[in-house]
Amino acid sequence: MSEILNELSPAKVCFIIIDGFGDVSLSSLNYHSPLQAASTPFMDSVAAAGLNGLLDPVEAGLACGSDTAHLSIFGYDPRRYYRGRGAFESMGAGIHMDPGDIAFKSNFATLDEESGIVTSRRADRNFTKEGPILCKELDGIALPSFPEHTVSVKYATEHRCGVCVRGPGLTDNITGTDPLKDKLPLQEVRPLDASPEASHTAAVVSELSQVLTKCLREHPINKERQAAGKPVANAVLLRGCGSRLDVPSFEQMQGGLRACLIAPTKIIQGLGLSFGIDALDAPGGTGDYHTELASKAESAAQSLTSGERDIVFVHVKAVDDAGHDRNTSYKIAFLEAVDQMIGQLTRQLWEAQRGGGGRFAIAVTGDHSTPVEFGDHSNEPVPFAICHLSPLIRCLGGEEKVLEISLGPIVANTSRAVCLHGTPQVPAEEVVAGDAVTCFSETEAARGFLGRFQGSEVMGVVQNFRKVSA
Repeated sequence: MSEILNELSPAKVCFIIIDGFGDVSLSSLNYHSPLQAASTPFMDSVAAAGLNGLLDPVEAGLACGSDTAHLSIFGYDPRRYYRGRGAFESMGAGIHMDPGDIAFKSNFATLDEESGIVTSRRADRNFTKEGPILCKELDGIALPSFPEHTVSVKYATEHRCGVCVRGPGLTDNITGTDPLKDKLPLQEVRPLDASPEASHTAAVVSELSQVLTKCLREHPINKERQAAGKPVANAVLLRGCGSRLDVPSFEQMQGGLRACLIAPTKIIQGLGLSFGIDALDAPGGTGDYHTELASKAESAAQSLTSGERDIVFVHVKAVDDAGHDRNTSYKIAFLEAVDQMIGQLTRQLWEAQRGGGGRFAIAVTGDHSTPVEFGDHSNEPVPFAICHLSPLIRCLGGEEKVLEISLGPIVANTSRAVCLHGTPQVPAEEVVAGDAVTCFSETEAARGFLGRFQGSEVMGVVQNFRKVSA
């Protein structure tokens, strides 16, 4: 009876979103991409067992941010709903926001106060000790010219924090102070329209920037860093001014689909909270190179197999960091580590499915490309694959092999030299479902049944796929 119920029930989906996933071919890799060069047997098997395509997270030709990409993938048109990323970062960091509040996605940065030049937009990626202390010092800081306004500051991850301003007459229609590149001047806050609210808000935020720098300048942490020859964190760059979204929940938009999100990156966590998608904790899961991917796999599997969720989104950040750091070996290493996480998820979900715990599916894609050649987001589409668990098990060589997958800690091997693995394919006789794609890469995905499609179509693909018999 359990097998019949499994067959009739819609599949529950583990949806893995790899930040900065896509890339371009590199001469140093014999004109392969990092994904083609990496050893990813589990992603290859997902591709071989299911359907593939190329995804433009928002639209073709657009180099998008993680926030607009996730908006689109979750089923919300960024052109209609996007109000700046500041509210996402601040809510994800734990700041409560009411209508009328404004917030910023912020960086601790190094400012040459004499010249006004931001010498480094990231004072230090390894800022997990100092960041919370500085945020506690800045939280509740007074604005002398605007005593009716209050400021909340919470630590996020690495060099990032959320900053929220509450008070009368505020609007998110202003610019920020972040020059977006190193060695450029700290920007002047400007109104983006002629309204009194925009002019007032620009004045409030300008003073906020000044008082934050004044407080940080004298802090003992910065004096210690200066004495040690480390970059000081004497400025907070304010960007992406945004207010809380007023939108239908994800469950309402997707016909009752119950979702949660594993995303230690605060901006993605806050974005999910804006749609009523609960944040799920994965102990040790961080938004950096030190993340515990095995913990993410375990938390995702437990949430799906408990019967409380229909879909779990798992966001992985480290691959994007490697792209921004222009580090090819790190990008390959973390792609391989994510592949191991998918293997662990496969085993844990299969143990539940064979025990009558329902049907499961796995989807894998990225939110945008961050090529190591460029060190920034670009407009290349990303590969997308989705498969049911039963054919995936067959592509992996059967239940016995799947149950041998280690559930121990996953360590990205970043110390070895780059090794070109090529594009290993699942043997043709093992391809049991879906299209003709037998390995997962930017070029192979283009041959898939799904073709090239936009982020707004993703949830429709997922909803239809989960109802199909494996």
